[in-house]
Amino acid sequence: MRKIINSTYISLDGVVEQPHLWPTIDRPSDERGGQIQTELLLACDAILMGRRTYEGFAPVWQTRSGDPYSDRINTMPKYVVSTTLTDPDWANTTVISTGVVERVRELKSQPGRDIVQYGFGAVSTLLMENGLLDELRLWIHPLFVGTGSTDDLLFPQGPPSQFELVDSTILESSMVILTYRLAA
Repeated sequence: MRKIINSTYISLDGVVEQPHLWPTIDRPSDERGGQIQTELLLACDAILMGRRTYEGFAPVWQTRSGDPYSDRINTMPKYVVSTTLTDPDWANTTVISTGVVERVRELKSQPGRDIVQYGFGAVSTLLMENGLLDELRLWIHPLFVGTGSTDDLLFPQGPPSQFELVDSTILESSMVILTYRLAA
């Protein structure tokens, strides 16, 4: 059975929303971060996200091409959980508006590679509540955003869940990537 792997950027103060607007700190760049993101995307054959993540990703990635990440994300199937998005313009996008748990279970049971889920919010919580989220990769950015409501934080509400650390990577930028798997 395919796994659902969530990959989420998070600040030290727990903010997960709009990482492209976070303060930047002059730190050494580390190409390994991009390589790790690309390896994850290439190991998957579908993307799952909520409407807010879709609205952040679609306008950016549709305009890019010519590198492995952009070419892959633009051509692979994308599933957006939303009751308000009706006409997505990003190629290969399907909206799941009802029966979300059943539809995601069906996607997981189909043959193929794993499914990457970007963003962390109501969709991730629903997946956790139903035992559908298998792995969580937290990209911890070494900064405090200093703003955010409960909707902007990693866990505003969610089911009690146990994870075990299966990998960690420290980048030259002081970013840490922690990979957790749902504990049995």
